[in-house]
Amino acid sequence: MQTELTSFWEWQQHYSDDDACLQAIIKHRWPTGFCCPRCQHTKGWLLHTRHAFECTECHHHTSITAGTVFHNTKLPLVKWFWCIYWLSTDKGSISALRLTKLIGVSWRTAQRILRILRNAMGEQNSLYKLTGTIELDDAFVGGKHAGKRGRGAKGKTAILVACEHNNGKPGFVAMKAVPSIDKENVRKFAQENIKQGQTLNTDAFRALNVLSETQHHIAKVTPAELVDEWLPWVHIVISNFKSYLLGTYHGVSGMYLQEYLDEFCYRLNRRF
Repeated sequence: MQTELTSFWEWQQHYSDDDACLQAIIKHRWPTGFCCPRCQHTKGWLLHTRHAFECTECHHHTSITAGTVFHNTKLPLVKWFWCIYWLSTDKGSISALRLTKLIGVSWRTAQRILRILRNAMGEQNSLYKLTGTIELDDAFVGGKHAGKRGRGAKGKTAILVACEHNNGKPGFVAMKAVPSIDKENVRKFAQENIKQGQTLNTDAFRALNVLSETQHHIAKVTPAELVDEWLPWVHIVISNFKSYLLGTYHGVSGMYLQEYLDEFCYRLNRRF
């Protein structure tokens, strides 16, 4: 379902202080009302200063933020909510350096916030699998180095990318950083991200033949000048991801690449 676009001004008005943010968390955690995890009693006192409920029956304290991205945070919730807005809606994303200036925290704190939110995005991405006709290809991310190019190049991280066809435009996307493009990594990627029995279009790279075990796999040897006709959408996704990395972060370490893939996929899959 398509939702109405919310401007940052509207977001600020809706989550203007910590109490408003706390009420939003409570609504999502207990949509039908508070329930004590110890005695199942449905009434409690809200302890604003501790971000907790005290059960009126057994007096057990239940943290409102425990088990969420706000767990044990000392940062005002309103700053977290602003970060959530910028990270999830800005097409170009937001760097830790820019975030330090926007909410008045240290670079280390800003980086920690962004990593926590990106991990949450990755968990959300894992809840669904691609279906229908899907393009699958691999790519390599990293700076320029002397020597071999493409597969086997030094200093680059391999990624697997799958993209649905959706009435002549790209649908949902899945992306994963892998140690190498081999049968085991391709098999695991398909198991985690694609429902069985779908139609997969790929190039004729030998490691991708393992997809035939669970999918209707169509491998096609394609000249370089025609590859964008056979796999148009997955190549656009790869190109946009590289532009996003260079434009916002000017490159990233392979150690943290999956976090940026998760963030990119999260926004792309919710662009409508």
